[in-house]
Amino acid sequence: MSISSLIILIVLIIMIINLTLAAGVVFFERREIGYTWAWLLVLVFIPIIGFLIYVFLGRGVKRKNFYHLSSKERAYLQSTVNEQLDLLKTNYERSFPLLKKYADLIRMNLKSSNAIMTTDNEIQIFDDGKEKFNALFKDIQSAKKEINIQYYIIQRDSLGKRLRDELTKKAKEGVKVRILYDEIGSRRISPDFFKELISYGGQVEVFFPSFLKLINFRINNRNHRKLCIIDGKIAYIGGFNVGNEYLGLNKKFGYWRDTHLRVKGEAVFHIQGRFNLDWNQAGHKENKQIEEFMLPTEKHTGSSPVQIVASGPNSRTEHLKNMYIKLISSATKCVYIQTPYFIPDTSFMDVCKIALLSGLDVRIMIPSKPDHPFVEGANWAYVGELLSYGAKILLYENGFLHSKTIVVDQEVASVGTMNIDTRSFRLNFEVNAIVYDEKIAQTLHSSFLRDSALCSELTLERYMERSALMRIKESISRLLSPIL
Repeated sequence: MSISSLIILIVLIIMIINLTLAAGVVFFERREIGYTWAWLLVLVFIPIIGFLIYVFLGRGVKRKNFYHLSSKERAYLQSTVNEQLDLLKTNYERSFPLLKKYADLIRMNLKSSNAIMTTDNEIQIFDDGKEKFNALFKDIQSAKKEINIQYYIIQRDSLGKRLRDELTKKAKEGVKVRILYDEIGSRRISPDFFKELISYGGQVEVFFPSFLKLINFRINNRNHRKLCIIDGKIAYIGGFNVGNEYLGLNKKFGYWRDTHLRVKGEAVFHIQGRFNLDWNQAGHKENKQIEEFMLPTEKHTGSSPVQIVASGPNSRTEHLKNMYIKLISSATKCVYIQTPYFIPDTSFMDVCKIALLSGLDVRIMIPSKPDHPFVEGANWAYVGELLSYGAKILLYENGFLHSKTIVVDQEVASVGTMNIDTRSFRLNFEVNAIVYDEKIAQTLHSSFLRDSALCSELTLERYMERSALMRIKESISRLLSPIL
C-alpha cells in the first residue's frame, strides 16, 4: 500500500470514528440543542482530540437518585413537599400577604427543587469580604457542637490558613468539624493542608476528586456552592470563597464586591440538609436521616420567609435559571441584576426582552474588567443586544464585581452562587436563597444604587463605537457561549 493510500485510509477511519462519536452525542445525550451543536462543532473540526475534550468536559452526570437517597427518604421528602403545597393555600397567604403574590414561584420551587418554605428567619447581608469573614470567624469561635464548611475555592494563602487554624482549634476542643471543597476550584490544596485538623478528628472530603491526582473526568461539573453552618443555628450562603482576593488583597482584581447572607432560623436546617447531601455524595455517607433536617421543631424569632433552591447537572430541569425567569416575568416595576458573567441562553434573553418591551426598568451590572477575555466578549455580546431594547447596563469600576443577586420590585430578592451563564444553569452545582421580604429586598436595592455610583454606563452609543478587537471577541465568545 502506498503512503498516499495509507494516509487516505487513516483519514477515513478517523472520520468514521468521529462521525460515530458525534452521532452518540446527538442521539444518546439528549442535551439542549445549542449545547449539542456547540459540541458537534468541536467534534467535527477537531477530530479525535475533540472527543477527548468531550470526555473531560462534555459528559453528563447521572440524574437518577444522584444523592443515593433510600426509598423511605424519597417518600418522606415528597410527602413533606406535598404537605407544604397544601399549607401554602391557607396559612401562609393569611400570615404573609407577600407570599400570596409569589405563590406560583413558591410552588414551582417546591415542585422542582423540593425547596421548603421557612418563615422565621433573620437575615444579615454582607457585601464586604472583611466584614463577612470577621463575622464567620466569630461564629466559628463560638461553636459548641458542630461546624460544616463547604467552598468551591479555598486558597493556600493567609485567609485559607486562618480558616484552617480556627477550625483546628475547635476540633481540639471536641467540636465536630467537616470540610468539603471542590477539587478543581481548590486545586492548590489537598487533604494534607488539613493534616493537623484531621489528627484532632476533623473530617475533610473532596467533591469529584481527580484520578491519581492527574485526571479528572468531571472537570466540567463542579460544586460551586459556598455554605457554612455552625451548630445548626447559623448559616452563611452567597458568593464569597476563601482567599485573599476576596478580602480585596489581590492587585489584579482590586476591591472585591460580593454578596453573602448570614441566616438564623429554620432555613439553616435546609442549608444544613444541602451540605449533608453533598457530603454524603462525596463518599462520606453518615447515618443521618433526612427527617433530621427537613422539619425541625425549634422556632425562631425572625420574620423573613426564605426558600433554599439548589440546582445542578443531576437536575431534570434548570431550577435556578427557571426561578430567575419566573421572577423576572412576575415583575411589574423593576428588575436589578448583579452578575460577574452575563452569558444567558435564549430563554433567559427572551424574558429580559419581554420585560423591557413591557416598560420595566431592567438594570444589569457586570464587571468593567472581567477575569477572562472571552467572558468579557460574551458579556458585551449579550448586554449589547439588550441595549437596543432599553436595558440599562452598568460596568462596575471599583474593582471586581462577583455578586450574584437579583431584586424584583423591591419586594423579593435572591442571593447565592449562580452566575447567569450555561455553566451555572446546567453544569455546576449551585444554591441560592430567595427571600420574600420587602426590607431585605429594599436593602439590596439600595446597595445596587450605591454600587451604581461606582459604575460607568454602557450606552448604546458607546457600544456601537466598540473596537474591532472587541467585535471579534464577541463573535468568538458568542459561538462558544454554550460551553464557556
